[in-house]
Amino acid sequence: MADTTQTAPKSWKIDKAWVAILLIPVIVAIFDAAEVWPMLTFAAGAIGHTGIFIIFAVLAVAYMKATGAENLLAKAFEGRETHMIFMAALMGGISPFCSCEVIPFIAALLAVGAPLSAVMAFWLASPLMDPAMFLITAGTLGYPFAIAKTLAAVSLGLFGGFMVKTFAKSVIFADPLKNAPVKSCCSSSCGDDKPFAGQTVWKFWPHEDRRVTFRETVVENVLFLGKWLLLAYMIEALMLRYIPADLVAQVLGGQGIGPILLGALVGMPAYLNGYAAVPMVDALLGQGMSNGAAMSFVLAGGVSCIPAAIAVWALVKPRVFAAYLGLALVGAIIAGFTWNLVA
Repeated sequence: MADTTQTAPKSWKIDKAWVAILLIPVIVAIFDAAEVWPMLTFAAGAIGHTGIFIIFAVLAVAYMKATGAENLLAKAFEGRETHMIFMAALMGGISPFCSCEVIPFIAALLAVGAPLSAVMAFWLASPLMDPAMFLITAGTLGYPFAIAKTLAAVSLGLFGGFMVKTFAKSVIFADPLKNAPVKSCCSSSCGDDKPFAGQTVWKFWPHEDRRVTFRETVVENVLFLGKWLLLAYMIEALMLRYIPADLVAQVLGGQGIGPILLGALVGMPAYLNGYAAVPMVDALLGQGMSNGAAMSFVLAGGVSCIPAAIAVWALVKPRVFAAYLGLALVGAIIAGFTWNLVA
């Protein structure tokens, strides 16, 4: 389940993404007016190229929301601890709901004694992949990279979950919860309530409330994906134009461990969100970024991006949060090194 980014509440608020979309052409026009039109046509063409993937992804997410399929997440936290870790990593890696949407759900599970190991597995996997992310990644970077990232997301969840299980009695993971859980929302698919809690209805269309949810989710996600991909493709065009390819190849190219480490370290603080990162990684790969560095970048950055991090910070103490980031960094480096060997 991939995280996207924070959106404004229902009350009016300036959307920084749209502001950036408007400001970038103005700034480019001031300093290099001849590049404005090529940048805009590049962005429009890129969105057209991935349009079919975007449409399918939006419809898939809307269907999952309207049917109430998010309730299936609870099954990831049933049974023995080892089983829970496997299920949590798998559900986190494939379900289409952002991790901060399920903060109240996770808080309740932790409060009644669900193991932190399973929760950590879910948290590490959830920001990295979902159906929409898979399709957009496949459309831009190819199916091999999308499949590899999906496997890496689940593997990272398993790695984190079993590490926490192994060291569960250590001072780092003892008494992990903060006193007051915070409810937050990070993507356009989030809501203030759960109207279909406990109910999954695969044939949702006879129900008016579920049809409304489907329509609203489609509109919200079209706008959400549209703004972030437009911004990302504009930035990609500028990267291709102004960042020297030989510099990228020199810093992030090659087959050694150095570019992979750097990709993970740069990805953690520099990431926007999973959707915006795809075109940027595409541009960097085209300029010489190594496959392993690209994988470590998207994994480390996806886990540490603000929406995903807020989901964890809201519930656990700083030492557990630090462990979350550390596990993500180590797992991203391992995945990047592995992908460099097989790609």
